[in-house]
Amino acid sequence: MYLACCFAVAVTVLIVAISRWKIHPFLVLLAVSFGLAVAVGIPLKELPGLINNGFGKTFASIGLVILLGALIGAMLETSGAAVKLAEMVVRCVGQKHPAFAMGLMGWVVSIPVFCDSGFVILDPIRRNLYRKTCCSSVTLTVILAAGLLLAHVFIPPTPGPVAAAGFLGLTDHLLAVMGWGVLFSIPPFFVALWFAQWVGKRTHSREETDLPSCSEMLEAFGKLPNAVLSVLPIAMPIGFLALGSISAVLAVPESVRQIGAFLGTPVVALAVGVLCAIPLLVVSGKTGQFQTLTQETLKMAGPILFLTAAGGVLGAVIANTNLAEILSRHSETLSRFGIFFPFLFAAILKTSQGSSTVAIITTASMMGSFTDPNSMMAALGFTTTFDAIRVLLAVGAGSMVVSHANDSYFWVVTNFGGLSPEDGYKTHTAMTLLIGVTAVLCLWIVGIVC
Repeated sequence: MYLACCFAVAVTVLIVAISRWKIHPFLVLLAVSFGLAVAVGIPLKELPGLINNGFGKTFASIGLVILLGALIGAMLETSGAAVKLAEMVVRCVGQKHPAFAMGLMGWVVSIPVFCDSGFVILDPIRRNLYRKTCCSSVTLTVILAAGLLLAHVFIPPTPGPVAAAGFLGLTDHLLAVMGWGVLFSIPPFFVALWFAQWVGKRTHSREETDLPSCSEMLEAFGKLPNAVLSVLPIAMPIGFLALGSISAVLAVPESVRQIGAFLGTPVVALAVGVLCAIPLLVVSGKTGQFQTLTQETLKMAGPILFLTAAGGVLGAVIANTNLAEILSRHSETLSRFGIFFPFLFAAILKTSQGSSTVAIITTASMMGSFTDPNSMMAALGFTTTFDAIRVLLAVGAGSMVVSHANDSYFWVVTNFGGLSPEDGYKTHTAMTLLIGVTAVLCLWIVGIVC
């Protein structure tokens, strides 16, 4: 009971300190980890080593993956390749289905680019579609925000899912995470599409005219890269990850298996993606910005890296307590929550402090690796690779519930979409609740069937 109370207090302090006291999550995670370790009786002489090990092990496992993924996204954004990808989606879907095209566009662009940046990039295209098709501006705003958010929380190489994969023991299964992330984003996408069309008939926005049109935005980028160059930075890492997985199970010579394993390593695959993105800067005439771009990417990814490593410290402390043993004694009771346990925890964090990435990293670090018998994953019965993937996606679903005034994405969507805060709650906030619940229900149903 004492240990359970310590953990409950730690979680409460974590939420209050981040959301109410506005202390940086990095400092909060470290302080809570240290306090929890002392409270549960971990010997002080072991504590520095435990903290260093949790911090360094996390950094070593996924640090480069996060940096390389962020650099790919930055180069796609700077070169105009993200806009080219959006154009390709519209061309494939056609302008007869503007809402579907807009959502699919956001979904594609947000795989390598943060959803906040993706919305800003694609907003001129949204406005252009609105003018050409007379589809409701609110409908296009809501479905674009949904498509961006779904890819942001479900599909690597976005930092949140990559970090969660590291904590849950799925770093070597990123391709499977991508595949299942794509699959489980489909039902909430179509729910969001229905809701966007429904709410678009009942809500009106104030369309602003001082932002650039689609043609003006394209002129600002100059000549866009061709389709092949735009797709390669995303397709090549996925291809190499697939090669690593396939070569591991096929009857191939050992030399081929070793080459496939090397190329299929996430760090190597994403490094190839970075190399494939460099020609985008060349053809767009922005090679002179490469150093600045890299510097800005490091600044942007740095806080995420340190936050992830701090989450690793919390995970290490939890793994060195008897909490997992206590949970295992009540596993029959806790198993009734099943996949809803990580979902609810992530949802509480998201709603209270606003950041989906913080919610994903904190929840995943608390759950631990599915291969660790002392982790909460093992205590709750999530002991297979597929179980871990479902937990990762449940955490992602919870990190969408709900986006409101303490979330920067809420203000990006409402301001660029011409919505008042009140209408933002009726549209964007309601949408995030709907798609998060839809996603976790799908995961729950699949868990029953499988």
